[in-house]
Amino acid sequence: MAPPGSAHPAFGLGALTIAGGAVGYFRKGSKASLGAGLVFGSLLLGSGVMISGENQYEGHALATGVSGLMAVGMGSRFVKTAKFMPAGLVAT
Repeated sequence: MAPPGSAHPAFGLGALTIAGGAVGYFRKGSKASLGAGLVFGSLLLGSGVMISGENQYEGHALATGVSGLMAVGMGSRFVKTAKFMPAGLVAT
Protein backbone atom coordinates (compact mmCIF):
# COMPACT_ATOMS: atom_id res chain seq x y z
CA MET A 1 0.00 0.00 0.00
CA ALA A 2 1.25 3.50 -0.84
CA PRO A 3 2.10 5.86 2.01
CA PRO A 4 -0.45 8.56 2.81
CA GLY A 5 0.01 11.93 1.15
CA SER A 6 1.17 13.60 4.34
CA ALA A 7 4.20 11.27 4.51
CA HIS A 8 5.54 12.41 1.13
CA PRO A 9 6.90 15.78 2.34
CA ALA A 10 8.75 14.07 5.19
CA PHE A 11 10.31 11.55 2.79
CA GLY A 12 11.22 14.27 0.29
CA LEU A 13 12.71 16.67 2.83
CA GLY A 14 14.61 13.83 4.49
CA ALA A 15 16.18 12.78 1.20
CA LEU A 16 17.05 16.38 0.29
CA THR A 17 18.58 16.97 3.73
CA ILE A 18 20.80 13.90 3.43
CA ALA A 19 21.78 14.91 -0.11
CA GLY A 20 22.55 18.47 1.03
CA GLY A 21 24.79 17.19 3.81
CA ALA A 22 26.65 14.99 1.32
CA VAL A 23 27.09 17.91 -1.09
CA GLY A 24 28.46 20.07 1.72
CA TYR A 25 30.94 17.35 2.59
CA PHE A 26 32.12 16.67 -0.96
CA ARG A 27 32.37 20.34 -1.95
CA LYS A 28 33.86 21.84 1.21
CA GLY A 29 34.96 18.83 3.24
CA SER A 30 32.49 19.75 5.99
CA LYS A 31 32.04 16.83 8.34
CA ALA A 32 29.51 18.89 10.30
CA SER A 33 27.32 19.21 7.19
CA LEU A 34 27.54 15.50 6.54
CA GLY A 35 26.73 14.59 10.15
CA ALA A 36 23.86 17.03 10.48
CA GLY A 37 22.46 16.02 7.11
CA LEU A 38 22.52 12.36 8.04
CA VAL A 39 21.03 12.88 11.50
CA PHE A 40 18.27 15.31 10.55
CA GLY A 41 17.55 13.57 7.24
CA SER A 42 17.27 10.20 8.96
CA LEU A 43 14.91 11.64 11.56
CA LEU A 44 12.73 13.06 8.78
CA LEU A 45 12.72 9.74 6.93
CA GLY A 46 11.81 8.03 10.19
CA SER A 47 8.94 10.44 10.69
CA GLY A 48 7.69 9.54 7.22
CA VAL A 49 7.73 5.88 8.16
CA MET A 50 5.85 6.66 11.37
CA ILE A 51 3.25 8.68 9.44
CA SER A 52 2.82 5.77 7.03
CA GLY A 53 2.24 3.36 9.89
CA GLU A 54 0.27 3.43 13.09
CA ASN A 55 1.97 6.44 14.69
CA GLN A 56 0.75 9.30 12.55
CA TYR A 57 0.53 11.87 15.34
CA GLU A 58 4.03 11.07 16.62
CA GLY A 59 5.41 11.12 13.07
CA HIS A 60 3.96 14.55 12.39
CA ALA A 61 5.25 15.81 15.74
CA LEU A 62 8.75 14.51 14.98
CA ALA A 63 8.76 16.05 11.50
CA THR A 64 7.58 19.37 12.91
CA GLY A 65 10.23 19.37 15.63
CA VAL A 66 13.07 18.47 13.27
CA SER A 67 11.97 21.06 10.71
CA GLY A 68 11.71 23.68 13.46
CA LEU A 69 15.20 22.94 14.73
CA MET A 70 16.58 23.19 11.22
CA ALA A 71 14.78 26.50 10.62
CA VAL A 72 16.03 28.03 13.87
CA GLY A 73 19.60 26.80 13.42
CA MET A 74 19.93 27.80 9.80
CA GLY A 75 17.97 31.02 10.35
CA SER A 76 20.48 32.22 12.91
CA ARG A 77 23.28 31.27 10.55
CA PHE A 78 21.60 33.23 7.75
CA VAL A 79 21.30 36.30 9.98
CA LYS A 80 25.02 36.12 10.84
CA THR A 81 26.33 35.52 7.31
CA ALA A 82 23.59 37.06 5.11
CA LYS A 83 24.34 34.30 2.57
CA PHE A 84 21.24 32.73 1.11
CA MET A 85 22.86 29.39 0.29
CA PRO A 86 22.46 27.12 2.12
CA ALA A 87 21.27 28.74 5.34
CA GLY A 88 18.62 31.03 3.90
CA LEU A 89 17.18 28.29 1.74
CA VAL A 90 16.85 25.85 4.63
CA ALA A 91 15.49 28.50 6.98
CA THR A 92 12.64 29.45 4.62
